[in-house]
Parts: sequence; C-alpha cells; structure tokens
Amino acid sequence: MSTFFINHIAISVQDVAVSVAFYQKVFGLTEIENTASASPTRWLALGDGKQLHLIPRPGETVITNKAVHLALATADLASFITHIKNLNIDYADWRGTPTKDYVRNDGIQQVYFQDPDGYWIEVNDDA
Repeated sequence: MSTFFINHIAISVQDVAVSVAFYQKVFGLTEIENTASASPTRWLALGDGKQLHLIPRPGETVITNKAVHLALATADLASFITHIKNLNIDYADWRGTPTKDYVRNDGIQQVYFQDPDGYWIEVNDDA
C-alpha cells in the first residue's frame, strides 16, 4: 500500500480577495503561484509543502458546522489568542463559550473561530 500525505485543502469562498486577506492577516500565510491553471483560484502556503486553495464561488451558499474544521497548531497559543483579539476576531471553545479556550482530555488547548465564509478554524497548541 502506498503512503499518503496531505497536499492541499481547497475551500469555496464568496470573495477570494477577502479570504486571501483574512488568511494572510490571521496566519501570515504567503500567497504562492497557482500552477494548475489560469483560473482565479488563489493558493496560500501552509508550510511544509502544504497549501490552502481558495476557490471563488460567488453566490453559492457554504453550509458548515464546527465538526468540519481546519485545525492548525502553534507552539504559542497565548500569543495567537492575543493576536486574534487585536484583530477583533471572536473566538470560543468547542462548546461555544465566547473568549474561552478549551483543554482537551489529552491536555491540548484549543480555540475556534470562523473565516469570512463561515468555515470553522481550530488553533491548538499541539505543535
């Protein structure tokens, strides 16, 4: 059996420029060339060769729930929480308690918030 690795995550967005700005502002992601096509889809580097593809789908409804989310890890969750507070981004724990982080049974702390299209993002300290 072959070994598989995550290459990229692709999400549909209403306004690709707004989404690019959000992910750059919140996570400092660098835009990279879309080498697949001349489409208006824009790519961001997640590090370690991984990518986030933002595919414009204006007018389409995105239906999300917290169980389907992008999870990113950082070694300094406290600084990241300060960063998103400074950006006036509302966050909560898994249960939805505003401005609260959550400690899982395995000791990992995490917060949740949404991007401009309503996608849920978890940031934890499992780095």
